[in-house]
Amino acid sequence: MNAVISGGAAVGIWKRTIEPETGTLSAAEARALLRLRLSGPDLDRADVLSAKARAGQLTAPEERELEDYLAVGSALEFFKSKARRSLRQTKAAA
Repeated sequence: MNAVISGGAAVGIWKRTIEPETGTLSAAEARALLRLRLSGPDLDRADVLSAKARAGQLTAPEERELEDYLAVGSALEFFKSKARRSLRQTKAAA
C-alpha cells in the first residue's frame, strides 16, 4: 500500500509532532525507523479496503478503517522522511 496523506486531523498532528523536515536522529535511530513496515495482513487489508473504495463499495465502518490505515501510513512516511534526512545530514557532516 502506498501511504497517502489524508485530510484527517490526526495526520497533521503527527506531522507537527514528528517534524519530518528536520534531521535530528542519530544514524542508529534513523536506520531503525527505516525498518518499520505495516504487517503483511495489514497491507492486505488496506489493499482490500482501497479496492472497495475505488469501486464505491465501502461501508461507513470500512471507510473509517481505511482512514486509520492511511493515517498510520502517513505517520510512517513522516518518520521515514525524518530518518532519511537525518542520514543525509550525518553523511554530509562526515
